[in-house]
Amino acid sequence: MIRVLLAEDMDLIRGAIVALLGLESDLTVVAEVASGKAAVAAALEHRPDVAVLDVHMPGEMDGLAVAGVLAERLPECRVVILTSLGRPETLRKALSSEVSGFMLKDAPPAQLAEAIRRVAAGERVLDPDLAAQAIMGRPNPLSSREIEVLRLAADGVEPAVIASTLFLSKGTVRNYLGAIVTKLDARNRLDAVRIATEAGWL
Repeated sequence: MIRVLLAEDMDLIRGAIVALLGLESDLTVVAEVASGKAAVAAALEHRPDVAVLDVHMPGEMDGLAVAGVLAERLPECRVVILTSLGRPETLRKALSSEVSGFMLKDAPPAQLAEAIRRVAAGERVLDPDLAAQAIMGRPNPLSSREIEVLRLAADGVEPAVIASTLFLSKGTVRNYLGAIVTKLDARNRLDAVRIATEAGWL
């Protein structure tokens, strides 16, 4: 019997997945939680074979952060990430977090059950279309500091406020914004935000 932990913040989706997995004779859901913090606690308590984690969860820990903690503290637990937005950049981050599976939420239920079985057996399971996009897609050209600056700009924060928030000079913030527009081959700051958002870099 493969023991499964499910972490999904939307009650309806979580309930549906639990019900569907309950129809599989070789799978049992040992814990279902709604946040990353609860997922870590439940994993350490129940020690599942596979943790199925929503990539976006409320609170300080998203699915990828949980995957990183489990890789360190419970390496025998394999991780499958679920996402509604199949972004190549998210897949690349997932792979760097030692995730074993990466599935889209709209995949057929039988596909998720099969992915859990394969991951439990030591295989790596990735959505094929998304894997192709990740391989062919453009890597993120922005530094972590540039992403911080652009994220604030995307929220409508003025350069002067960005400067004080990040303890930078206004000139440095202007330089960052100029470099971001250039690197993304964007028309302006708004276009840079759109490009970065669509690529999953923000």
